[in-house]
Amino acid sequence: MRVTQAFRLELDPNRAARMALAKHVGAARFAYNWGLARCREALAQGRRLPSARDLHKEWNQWKRAHAPWWVEVSKCAPQEAFRDLERALRNWRQRKTGFPHFKRKKHLDDNTARLTGSIRVFPRHVQLPRIGKVRTKERTEKLLSLLKEGKARVLSATVAREADRWYVSLTCEVERPDPHPREGEPVGVDLGLSSFLVLSDGTRVEAPKPLAKSLRLLRRRSKQLARKQKGSRNFQKASLKLARLHRRIRNIRQDFLHKATTWLARTKPVIVVEDLRVKSLARGMLSRSVADVGWGTFRRMLGYKAQWYGSKMIVAPTHFPSTKRCSGCGWIASKVPLSARVFRCPRCGLEMDRDRNAALNLKRYGLAVLSGPTGSSPGSHACGDPSGGGTVG
Repeated sequence: MRVTQAFRLELDPNRAARMALAKHVGAARFAYNWGLARCREALAQGRRLPSARDLHKEWNQWKRAHAPWWVEVSKCAPQEAFRDLERALRNWRQRKTGFPHFKRKKHLDDNTARLTGSIRVFPRHVQLPRIGKVRTKERTEKLLSLLKEGKARVLSATVAREADRWYVSLTCEVERPDPHPREGEPVGVDLGLSSFLVLSDGTRVEAPKPLAKSLRLLRRRSKQLARKQKGSRNFQKASLKLARLHRRIRNIRQDFLHKATTWLARTKPVIVVEDLRVKSLARGMLSRSVADVGWGTFRRMLGYKAQWYGSKMIVAPTHFPSTKRCSGCGWIASKVPLSARVFRCPRCGLEMDRDRNAALNLKRYGLAVLSGPTGSSPGSHACGDPSGGGTVG
């Protein structure tokens, strides 16, 4: 089984390499903003949005007169930036995301540049186009052995700056062993805020919630930054401290999500989750809490890890009433407020934690999907009535 897998390494660049990395990241950000400005002009004038190929042709003519620094960076940096812009505009036209915004230097996700071409991996170095060999803080034996055995092929390298650290993510096509199909009962997984995961077997997994725990320190450092004079040495120090805190919060969340999804994919043969509308939930009163737990990233990670380890992931539709349905008799409540942490059924008298009740309903949905076409047919439910919808646990 050939899959696309990324290997992320922290770099230990010297002064020359750090300057070269910064130039490529800055060139990619500049080209992205330059192309976005051209796209906005095209929309304002009623013209067709230019493609990545059109932007690259226009860029090649414009850069010779207005960007003399273009000779110092690889052509891949602006070229891949235009492809990212084209992908963002395509998602906007399909109403998957909002209209693209201009990238900013102080934003963590906007300090990246993707490179293609001749990329080589050494035991303690990575060789990048136009940048050269850059030392890594960790050894690369695992990836290097896969490359030497012909089980992996490097497709691209994405360099990123997070506060004062540099990282490279090597996107590779990897030959993984075909997973053995596993048999077993499905397990319902209910995502919530009080407990991140509640399984139908009663297991509860708590989220670290790094943003909530660091909120006071985050506010304090933000105030310290606001009080500094812009451009001063103290402003730069305060900005770096704030960026380091943001990086730490994201690393804690990413580490937890990787561990939770790997544990589920390796130990559970069939996983049933609900298709929550994370974007809609993130706009309400619980926006900060929803963003802190990372439901969307969890679903994405669980999807590809289930394929890697031979698990099967079943996604219940958004309108499936997992929280409103009684797992004992099937009665559906008209509304279950978020403050009601215990589900009470007036028909059969069942009293159960609302998250455990939702997980049991998801397990039943998975059993129906596996046993017949009832649950898998479009617009139908494993438990009958199509009315109702899932809510945040």
